[in-house]
Amino acid sequence: MKRRLTLQFPREAVHQPITYRLAVDYDVASRIIRAQMAPNQRGTMVVELSGDIDELAAAEQWLRGIGLEITSAAGEIHIDPERCVDCGICSSVCPSGALSCGAPNWQLQFDLRRCVVCEQCIAVCPLDAISLSL
Repeated sequence: MKRRLTLQFPREAVHQPITYRLAVDYDVASRIIRAQMAPNQRGTMVVELSGDIDELAAAEQWLRGIGLEITSAAGEIHIDPERCVDCGICSSVCPSGALSCGAPNWQLQFDLRRCVVCEQCIAVCPLDAISLSL
């Protein structure tokens, strides 16, 4: 089973080896999609966790116990074809390759199956053609 979560780290938890502890103590694999961390500051990490449902539940409980705020990544990315001009800026920040723009027609292509809903494309779209549908 897989879960995509956003973890908010308080400044005192930023130095902890979270992904290591998840793997060793809970047998949960983690794939970091996006992270913004700095010493002695709050941090944010979007991560996809995979493992047995009971192990995932125990791991989430542990994460909350050490002071992390956890939110589930909900919804999916929607691209408004009326607003999109196929500039490709969003494809340059897409970590999963769900967005691409290339030859021969240079039109934006979106593969929903590859999308990890990291929301980086929403922030960079100059025409607000990309949104999160719940």
